[in-house]
Amino acid sequence: MDIREIAKRARVSTATVSRTINRIPTVNAQLAKRVWNVIDELGYYPNTQARALVSGRSRIFGLIISEITNPFFPEIVQVFERIAVQHHYEIMLTSTGNDPTRMETAVRRMIERRVEGVAIMTFGMEEVLLEDLKLRKVPLVFVDVGPPRPRVSNIRIDYLNGIRQAVQHLAALRHQRIAFISGPLHLKSAEARKQAFLGSMAEIGLEADPALVVEGTHTIEGGIAAFGKLLAGAKKPTAVLCSNDMTAMGVMRKAYEEGIQIPLDLSVIGFDDIRLAQFVLPALTTVQMSQAELARLAFNALLAELQRETPSPTGTEYALQTQLVLRESTRLVSGSPAKVVAGKKQVRP
Repeated sequence: MDIREIAKRARVSTATVSRTINRIPTVNAQLAKRVWNVIDELGYYPNTQARALVSGRSRIFGLIISEITNPFFPEIVQVFERIAVQHHYEIMLTSTGNDPTRMETAVRRMIERRVEGVAIMTFGMEEVLLEDLKLRKVPLVFVDVGPPRPRVSNIRIDYLNGIRQAVQHLAALRHQRIAFISGPLHLKSAEARKQAFLGSMAEIGLEADPALVVEGTHTIEGGIAAFGKLLAGAKKPTAVLCSNDMTAMGVMRKAYEEGIQIPLDLSVIGFDDIRLAQFVLPALTTVQMSQAELARLAFNALLAELQRETPSPTGTEYALQTQLVLRESTRLVSGSPAKVVAGKKQVRP
């Protein structure tokens, strides 16, 4: 089965069949309809590799993520793929497991498949590994770490807005001993979240106690270990703000093991707003960084670069906002008097 048979049955030229399959908009609508009817009738599937050789376009985008088992990434993959299908693109997905060797192998495979663009959603990978893609002028999308180069798009996350809201929320609940568990500080995104916390504390006149700022691993196990360090210290926190939701869930697990009730004894806030955050008990208050919006920005950035006749010499930047999502894991600090609101006593939650 090939396009000659389709052309014969649809009573059109092979060129018309080819242009129809490649969705060239100049094809007559009636002829295109006849071609698609025959394709459906015969159950024909085009040879995408052969089409790529003829057209010079693979219609494939690469998507590189850090860890497929991390609940933060599946929604990014799902939304990115859904938008790709709508635009008649395929995606080539790689999970690096934070391993530079796997990253290098993934880049090589993508070059072999002639991808038209790559979205690197890894939150911290060495730039040198992507040199081959840059030399081939393949459009790239990074999160936070994109270099100012042509055909490179950078999605800047406004960590400060959401973290400022989280700190102000805890301060309004009378918390003063507020701890922060960061991610691995060799990641620029983790360092940015830590600095956002320190800056937000300073803004409201609260001193961030260095003993209450510890480094985690952005995993549940890391959250358990980091909260264990906080509990072993001389000053116990009344609230913990975490660099991601997985860390916060580790804190909640350790608190359960130690008989610490959340939010009665300890308020906990996460970051990311993964789907699981609303189903843990108590439901996790967290800073939302929309994975769906991140995927949309990444795909649209790649598409825009492909359609841009003259790329910007310093690349293109996009912004992603963050905001606090209130749920059930925070409350007025234990021992504080109830507030009076509009002349009425507000019962502590």
